[in-house]
Amino acid sequence: MLVKFKKVFPTAKIPTRGSVDAAGYDLYSDFTGFYDDKEVISIQPHETIMIPTNISMEIPQGYFGAIYARSGLAAKEGLRPGNCVGIIDSDFRGNIFVALHNDSNTQRCVENHQRIAQIVIQPFLSIEFEEVNELNNTERGSGGFESTGRK
Repeated sequence: MLVKFKKVFPTAKIPTRGSVDAAGYDLYSDFTGFYDDKEVISIQPHETIMIPTNISMEIPQGYFGAIYARSGLAAKEGLRPGNCVGIIDSDFRGNIFVALHNDSNTQRCVENHQRIAQIVIQPFLSIEFEEVNELNNTERGSGGFESTGRK
């Protein structure tokens, strides 16, 4: 699949993946135009900072870009997307930012051109909603949390 992208600033880094079978493509921070005088941004404990990538994408219709945490950054540093999974719709053409949240109790730092998240291009189904008076019954019914656990 071809996904066109544009660098908002020439300093932006092209998304990369770690191996030929990796589903996610790493997104890199690029502070140009936002934090020009900094090579490092500090994120205080339990704070969320909008980190620019300075790239925009043309995601094909019928797909979206899901922005996920980089597992190493999340596990070792406590840094993850603030909304857990970000969504880039196919009609969005703006600069992609990552809302990076610090879950730790220690100040963390993000360097310019550091891998900060990963994007996975995924298909979705366009649906319509229909209001009805009744839904089909199932064995589970309206059972909520832990209703399908062991008996």
